[in-house]
Amino acid sequence: MLPGVYEARKKDGTLYFRSSITYKNKHISLGSYDNEESAHKAYLEAGRITSDDRIDIDSYDPENILAFKKWIVLINYRDNDMYVKTPIYLKEKFFYYYFAPEDYLIFDSDDLFYYSTHSIMRRGGHLFVADFGMQVNILSRYGIKNFAVPGRDYQFINGNPTDFRSSNLKVINNYHGVQKKETATRVYYETKIHVNGDILVGRYKTETEAAVAYNKAANLLKLKGIKKSFPKNYIVDMDTDSYKTMLDTIKINDNSLKKLNIRRDMK
Repeated sequence: MLPGVYEARKKDGTLYFRSSITYKNKHISLGSYDNEESAHKAYLEAGRITSDDRIDIDSYDPENILAFKKWIVLINYRDNDMYVKTPIYLKEKFFYYYFAPEDYLIFDSDDLFYYSTHSIMRRGGHLFVADFGMQVNILSRYGIKNFAVPGRDYQFINGNPTDFRSSNLKVINNYHGVQKKETATRVYYETKIHVNGDILVGRYKTETEAAVAYNKAANLLKLKGIKKSFPKNYIVDMDTDSYKTMLDTIKINDNSLKKLNIRRDMK
């Protein structure tokens, strides 16, 4: 058997070949291959990467036998003395998570443990990880809701939508149906609810009031028999009694009441 190669069999008995390398006293699997020659090429390629620091991330070519993910893992281990199973390259205070040589995300070092054990998936412009059997949008780690719209509900301060460092993420609107508004003289929060178009529920001094107003409007619509499923805003820093008091007393303006076709005496 060629160096770095050993035989293995699938459950159905099919023969295949695995490749591995020992580097810095660590046994590293390089992948599975249909034939012995390909597995050996992977072993030789890994040897070149780990012994030649002139080989970098940009050196990768689709014709390489090793998968790009494994290429990153080996270069990071060579340069930073830390073995990480996911395609991460460490810097002093942050790291890159790679999909391709020029396609990556940037994270704070504080996120390293999480992303070293969770692979990021990309689908339809959304970024997910598998967590406890569920697909979780990575934005939720930063307090950004699933319904959030970039530029409206949150923004990347430096304009780079691949930079997920906490200093670069600014949450503008925390609640569904609520938008922060600013004029030359004041800041207020506008609540809208969507029923065949956006309907203005009201404008409020605080974000919490605006969020509760949305919940009240949703409750009223359900009482009127509207079957649409409205998401609920959860106010984590408010106790149950305070929430109920605000829900009972919060006002919805007259124009919205008419558009929603809700009687004024309904709470």
